[in-house]
Amino acid sequence: MSQCDFDLKGIVYVLGHEAMRRMGTANVLIAGMRGLGVEIAKNVILSGVKSVTVQDEGPAEWMDFSSQFFLLASHLGQNRALSSLSQLSGLNPHVHVSAHTGPLKETLLQQFQVVVLTDSTLDDQQRFGTFCHSNGIKFIVADTKGLCGQLFCDFGEEFEVLDTDGETPASAMIDHITKADPGVVTCIEQRHGFVNGSTVSLSEVCGMTKLNSYGPVDIKVLGPDSFSICDTSSFSEYKKGGVATEVKKSKMLQFKPLDEALVDPELLVMTDYGKMTKHQTLHLAFQALHGFVKRVGRLPKPRSQSDAELLVAMVTELNKVSHLDQLDEGVVQSLSFTACGDLAPVNAFIGGLAAQEVMKACTGKFTPLQQWLYFDALECLPEGNGGEGEELTESTCSPRGSRYDGQTAVFGSGFQERLGEQKYFLVGAGAIGCELLKNFALIGLGAGEGGHITVTDMDSIERSNLNRQFLFRSQDIGRQKSEVAAQAVRVMNPNMNITAHQNRLDPDSEQVYGHAFFMGLDGVAAALDNVEARVYLDGRCVQHQRPMLEGGTLGSKGHTLVVVPHLTESYGPAKTGSQNASPLCTLKNFPHRIEHTLQWARDQFEGLYKQAAEHVNLDAAGFLERTLGRGEAEALEVLECVWGGVGGQRPQGWEDCVGWARRQWETLYNNDIAQLLHCFPSDQLTSSGLPFWSGAKRCPHPLTFDPSNTTHMDYVVAAANLYGQIYGIVGTRDSSAIRSILETVHIPAFTPKSTVKIHLTDKEMEEERESRLDELQKKLSSPPVNSAALQMHPIDFEKDDDNNFHIDYIVAASNLRAENYDIPTADRHKSKLIAGRIIPAIATTTAAVAGLMCVELYKLVQGHRKISSYRSGYINLAVQYCVLSEPLGPQRFTVAGKEYSLWDDFLVYGRCDRGQEMTLGELLLHIKITGLFYGNAVLYDVGSNHTERLVKSVSDVVSLVTKIEVPQHLHMLEMFPSFAEDEDCETVPPIRYLFR
Repeated sequence: MSQCDFDLKGIVYVLGHEAMRRMGTANVLIAGMRGLGVEIAKNVILSGVKSVTVQDEGPAEWMDFSSQFFLLASHLGQNRALSSLSQLSGLNPHVHVSAHTGPLKETLLQQFQVVVLTDSTLDDQQRFGTFCHSNGIKFIVADTKGLCGQLFCDFGEEFEVLDTDGETPASAMIDHITKADPGVVTCIEQRHGFVNGSTVSLSEVCGMTKLNSYGPVDIKVLGPDSFSICDTSSFSEYKKGGVATEVKKSKMLQFKPLDEALVDPELLVMTDYGKMTKHQTLHLAFQALHGFVKRVGRLPKPRSQSDAELLVAMVTELNKVSHLDQLDEGVVQSLSFTACGDLAPVNAFIGGLAAQEVMKACTGKFTPLQQWLYFDALECLPEGNGGEGEELTESTCSPRGSRYDGQTAVFGSGFQERLGEQKYFLVGAGAIGCELLKNFALIGLGAGEGGHITVTDMDSIERSNLNRQFLFRSQDIGRQKSEVAAQAVRVMNPNMNITAHQNRLDPDSEQVYGHAFFMGLDGVAAALDNVEARVYLDGRCVQHQRPMLEGGTLGSKGHTLVVVPHLTESYGPAKTGSQNASPLCTLKNFPHRIEHTLQWARDQFEGLYKQAAEHVNLDAAGFLERTLGRGEAEALEVLECVWGGVGGQRPQGWEDCVGWARRQWETLYNNDIAQLLHCFPSDQLTSSGLPFWSGAKRCPHPLTFDPSNTTHMDYVVAAANLYGQIYGIVGTRDSSAIRSILETVHIPAFTPKSTVKIHLTDKEMEEERESRLDELQKKLSSPPVNSAALQMHPIDFEKDDDNNFHIDYIVAASNLRAENYDIPTADRHKSKLIAGRIIPAIATTTAAVAGLMCVELYKLVQGHRKISSYRSGYINLAVQYCVLSEPLGPQRFTVAGKEYSLWDDFLVYGRCDRGQEMTLGELLLHIKITGLFYGNAVLYDVGSNHTERLVKSVSDVVSLVTKIEVPQHLHMLEMFPSFAEDEDCETVPPIRYLFR
């Protein structure tokens, strides 16, 4: 893979440029290349450090294959570090990766800024930890044993955290500032986002201008929209404007070396607050486990009672010094029973957290772990005597010379067979999807007789995917994600039974993913990037009573949810509306944030270069009849676009495109602003006598075109090239040639009109549509006949190609408008993030989230029926915040005197023995209901004259009422009844009617 094929921008969106620069100078050593070590190495290499050295003295063995995803059967007996080197090196061409097969020595550690130990002895941890602490080397220990994990960090005596949480600094627009001691700032926004003790800087304040150069000031929050600052009593009167912006402070942290931290229980960070005693016990149990290995020469055998008793005794002895109030001997016993295990999901979770700590050590970005973290998923084990499957014994958990030996040591051979028989549906093969498929391959999900994985993703691989979707390489760019991912995991585990689809999951694909498909599944995993798709998939799972694993990430934050039929709540319906949506009148006339100008620029792009061309192509012939059948708003949009494409002068060559771009610049940044100020002068007053241009309304000013201004020329170059593209005209980036053309472009004089109406609200915009619609109908009543000659080339916005002028246009268009309104501009990086609607993602968070999802998968396959066994998760790796909690149960409601939940339904088989479908009348008698609804359509209401429908089949009545034939692929109809006893009940169980 060449360096130009690997895009680090996705990580930059999370960490920022300065942190990435620091990361690019860091050399990292990762010792131990079993499953946990390779997981950490993979994530660190993808993050973009300078170099990674992987160290391991040992040979690959079958026990490694349950979690080491870069080992092949041909590597058995060969050094683990060398065997992994080729695959690790291929992850990121910016990172130099090397292998060291000798023992760890202090002379080796001196070459690195960060050292990570995995699969190490306590003696080595203490020895090298002391050395690193004394020599300013950041030191991390990560370890997993079966279902338990441990993480430790020591970043030295003085470690500066430059950005504690990575959050965008809060900012708020100022509405008023009092002259007082202290001065009180009132904000335009209802919530300013600051907290007590925040430090803010003030800028763009008119009148009380001293504040602009006053410097950062500590504030006291008085309310959600107000706070106090310094003494302003001697300052000039406040007039208008101003922005308050949070100033991030660095923070110095002090760490203890490992030998001291071992005896300090205050340094434990909780991941599950219901397990505090367990994790305090695990702190001693991991120490005792090292002592056990030192005494016996091996880890405790799976399910060995004598080994467990010895470990419990050793922990009890350690507690004579630690004096824990409560010692959980059950946890110690479970650790002993499972310590030989090596589980991919646990390694993925701890490996994601550990790699994030490496990034913090390299950059000072985000708050590091101080200093111990423990994790356990012991609830994955069978639920006592009532659980399904074989009894776990030394025999059933013993190694068999299989790639699953590390998993069999924990769950037994019978559970492994059950995993192989599973049929799962994975929706999405992006960042989380790749990580899930890796885990599926390692644990053997669907890899046995009768088992199967179906994965669907309609997207193809882009360059920007490579920094976090580790199954893809540069040679895969342009290929389908699902196909490449399926091929990659077949290499990891040749026994994988997997089929790749490229279908979008929505109602249009129900002929593929219908009733029979879902009923043939054991479960579903959602790796989706939008709420609408999650809601749809969740509804399908509820409809077919199938469990669902769901997870998502946003930068360093992630969440997981397990949905279990009849036991937990579901993902639930989408929330209507958006609190972040900006009113159209704000975008059009009164922007006050850079987000407004970026959205306006994106709307300009879509309207000028995509929608106009699409509508011309669609409606060039006979367009009026079709268009006027649409809604009024949509019809106006279409006709505006068509008139723009066919009503004016089409460009005949490149010079015309440059002339159009220059005139467009004049219209948007001079004329439109001059017209706005003509209607609302800078000294305009409202009917109440207050300044019109106040609060969120920033008074704009027109711009004068300057060919020597970079932003002005950037707009013309991008706009002209894009305009040429939709007409099939080839342009150029040659600025000097474009300046020569600009000298010949005539710019008509502009005089503001008093008849123009500026819309103050969205309602006013709607009221003007009708007259404008009539005007355009007349203009377009005789469209050109030669529709073929009018064909245009619509442009789909693509943020990841830096040479296509798309982001060039957005950045220039937005920043020019920001200049009109005195809004601070945004650089290309920030503009691309906002306008491209990019969801920042990094490998560390996706690995951790996928690991937690697969921990819950173990429980689903076990058949756990206690809600207390399951966990929903929320993590923020920026601050090492990790909360795992019991999911909520389903809400219950009462209908006709009986209690139901969302998982309940009335299942009706609509075919009799003789094959005839049930009539509507028979269905009503069968369930004894008074009304029946299919979507919004009323199939039957006892108070209406629908008697003729009673003798028709149910599916015929649905077709009659909806005026749409029931599709042949549809086997089940979902209808909602009403009951005489509960006519006002808003929630009722659906009737699920199987008729094919």
